[in-house]
Amino acid sequence: MKKTFYYNFFPIKTEEEAVIACNIPQQVTRTLIEIRDMGPSSPYTNSDINDPWKIRKLITNNVLKTGKLRLSHEEMFDHVFRYWTLDMANKVVMGSKYFVTLLDYSDDHDNTIIPKRYQTENTFFEKAISDTYVLGFLDLVHSRLLNPGDEVGLLWDTRSTTFSFKLLRRGISMSFN
Repeated sequence: MKKTFYYNFFPIKTEEEAVIACNIPQQVTRTLIEIRDMGPSSPYTNSDINDPWKIRKLITNNVLKTGKLRLSHEEMFDHVFRYWTLDMANKVVMGSKYFVTLLDYSDDHDNTIIPKRYQTENTFFEKAISDTYVLGFLDLVHSRLLNPGDEVGLLWDTRSTTFSFKLLRRGISMSFN
């Protein structure tokens, strides 16, 4: 099911009366809801099975310092929250940290190597500013020896309910901010 925000511009009468009684301005509220998903039900549908990495990011100096990779609203809602339960997605949207398991497929070039598993207090999703989100993956940053300019791929694997990571290509070591 696809997740989206429902904005309530028109309060019910009792809410409106309470706002008037308190002499405060009316606030538009929003709630995370599920709607029927008209798109593919699997992250592998309608994509090349050999290149399923829906989210691609360049590593910056800031990512290396903080161990947090910023994901846009669209990336989270289209490629992650779509496959989560409403409760799971709501935790992150409301500002809580949601700990995830991250599998590193960087060394698996022919589907024969078992991916390295990260599941610590440093592996999580949380809400950032302006409806963006961050993936905390500090342990992987240190273990994989990521550098500025490296390109990584990410996806939510519905079969294993884990977040998958792959170092797609090493970049030229240069300073990005």
